[in-house]
Amino acid sequence: MASELDTALSSVMDRLTAPGGPLETTTFQRFGRDLPMLKFAPPSLAHYFDMFCAQHGEAEFLVDGDVRLTFAQVHAAARTVAGGLIAGHGVQKGDRVGIAARNSANWIIAYMGVLMAGGCATLLNGWWSGEELAGGIELAECSLVLADAPRAARLEGQSYPGKLVVFGHEGPWQQGLAPLLAHGGGAETPLPELTGDDLATILYTSGSTGQSKGAVSDHRGVVQGTMNYAAQSLMVLTHLTAKGEAPAEDVQPCSLLNVPLFHVTAEVPLFLQSFAIRRKLVLMPKWDAEEAMRLIEREKVTYFVGVPLMSFEIATHPNRGNYDLSSCVSFAAGGAPRPVDHVTRLRESLPHAFPLLGYGLTETNGVGCGNFNENYLAKPGSTGTASRPLVELGILDDDGNVLASGATGEIAIRSICNFLGYWNNPEATDAAITPDGWFRTGDLGYLDGDGYLFIVDRKKDIIIRGGENISCIEVEQAIYAHPDIAEASVFGVPDEKFGELPAAVYLAKEGRSVSEAQLQEFLGLHIAPFKVPVRLWQVRESLPRLGTEKVDKRALRARYLPVWEAEKAAA
Repeated sequence: MASELDTALSSVMDRLTAPGGPLETTTFQRFGRDLPMLKFAPPSLAHYFDMFCAQHGEAEFLVDGDVRLTFAQVHAAARTVAGGLIAGHGVQKGDRVGIAARNSANWIIAYMGVLMAGGCATLLNGWWSGEELAGGIELAECSLVLADAPRAARLEGQSYPGKLVVFGHEGPWQQGLAPLLAHGGGAETPLPELTGDDLATILYTSGSTGQSKGAVSDHRGVVQGTMNYAAQSLMVLTHLTAKGEAPAEDVQPCSLLNVPLFHVTAEVPLFLQSFAIRRKLVLMPKWDAEEAMRLIEREKVTYFVGVPLMSFEIATHPNRGNYDLSSCVSFAAGGAPRPVDHVTRLRESLPHAFPLLGYGLTETNGVGCGNFNENYLAKPGSTGTASRPLVELGILDDDGNVLASGATGEIAIRSICNFLGYWNNPEATDAAITPDGWFRTGDLGYLDGDGYLFIVDRKKDIIIRGGENISCIEVEQAIYAHPDIAEASVFGVPDEKFGELPAAVYLAKEGRSVSEAQLQEFLGLHIAPFKVPVRLWQVRESLPRLGTEKVDKRALRARYLPVWEAEKAAA
C-alpha cells in the first residue's frame, strides 16, 4: 500500500507534469517507442548554462577555498574558455576533449567551456594510473587532453593520441586556465549551434569484462537526466511548501561538492542540477569528515551527498558536537549500497535531518530511483521507486522479458536520459541495451507491490569499494601480467568502512615464488591504488574449477571469507 508521503508526492508530480504545468512532458521516438521527455527543457547543455546562469546571475555559485564566484562570473569564464578552445586549440563539434584533474572551480569552468565549444567532455578518472589514463585517452580518441600537473606527470612516458594542455587550480581562473587561452580566442569567438543530438559526454565505467568502457551520451540525455533530478527537487519543495515546512525564500540551497566530478553522482545530480535550482557548491578537493562539518557550519550547507561511508563518518565522528550542522537537513547517499543499520544510526545522530538514498548508473546519467525521508525509514533496504517523470523500472529475465512484481531478475532502466552506447564498442552496447530500450544494469533485484526496488545481488563480476566500481577481471588481468603468476582469482571481501575491498588468491608458476608485497608493488605500477587487492593469499595448488573450467570464485570466496574475518579480528 502506498505511503502517505508517496500519495502526496505523486499528486504533486501529477500537477507539475500536467498540460500547461512547468514540468509538462512530451514524447521522443527512440527504440520504436514514445519515451517521455520534459517539453520545456533546454535542447543542449550550452543552452542550459545560458538560461540558468542568466536567471541566477548574481547568486553565489562556487566556493573553492578563497575563490568565490557567482553564476554570471562562472558563465563568463566558461564562455571565454570556449572561445580559446575553438580559436586557440582547434576544438570542433564532436571532438573528444579529455579532462583529468581533481575537483576545482577551474575543472568546472573547463568542463563548461568544452561543452559550449561543441566538444564532447571526456571525464577521465583522476585516480587512474598513467597507464590507465593513457588507455582512456586512446579509447575515446581524444584530440585534446586538459590535465592538472599531478595527472600530467602520470602520463609522462605513456603513449596516447592528442595534445596535452596542463592547467592549474590555484588563484583566479584567468591564471589557472591561462594555457587554454594562450593561443587566441575568447569571449567574442563564435560558438557552434548545438542540438540535443550532438555528443555531450563520455564517462568511464568498470564493467564485468575488464577494460573500462566509455559511456557516451548526447546533450538531450544529459539535459533530460539533469532536469529529471530538478523535477524531483521541485516536487519535494512544492510538497513542503504546501505543508508550511519549506525553507525561507532567502535561504539559498547549498551543498558540499566532495565526490569526484568525473563520477556521474557528482556530475549530474550534484553539479549540473545546481544550475536549475540556484544551489551554491562548496568544493572539497579531498574528503575529510571534520573539514566537511566545518564547511557545513560556515557555509550553511543544506544538502549533503556522497558515498554511504561519508555521511556515516559525520554521524559517528567524535567531534560532531563541536559543529552546528542544523542547516543540513538531507544526507543523501549514492554510488554504493547503504547498510540498513546506517539508516538508523544517521537518524539517531542527526535527528534534525533525513537520510536519503538514490540509485542510478553512469549509463543512465545517474537517473534511476530514490527513497526519501519517512519512506526510507520505513523501507531502509530499498533504493526507492522510479524517479518521475521520465524513468521506467523493469525486472528482466535472461531473454529480456519483463517479470511480474515480486520476481527476482536483472534490474533494467528505460528513459530518454540513458546513454547512447559504449564508444567504439558495439558488442558491449548490444549486450547492455535491449532492442526495446531497456538498459541492463547487471544488478539483480525485485520490485515490491508498491513499486519499491530491492537490490539483492550483482550479476556483473564487480566490487564496489566506497562507491568505486572495480572489475574483478581487470584486476585479474593485471595480476596475470606478472611473469611469475600462473593462476589468480579476485573477489570482494566485506569491510565496515568501504563496504567491500578487493582480495585475491594466486598461484605462482612452477619453480617461482612471488610474495604478497611484491605482487602488490607490481600491481601499483599498472592499476589505480584503490583497485590493488588489500589481501593476496598465495596457494600451492591449482585453484578450484567449475565444470566449464572457469575458476570457482564462489567457492574460493566462501573458503577465504572466514580467513579474512579471523585476520581482521586478530589485527
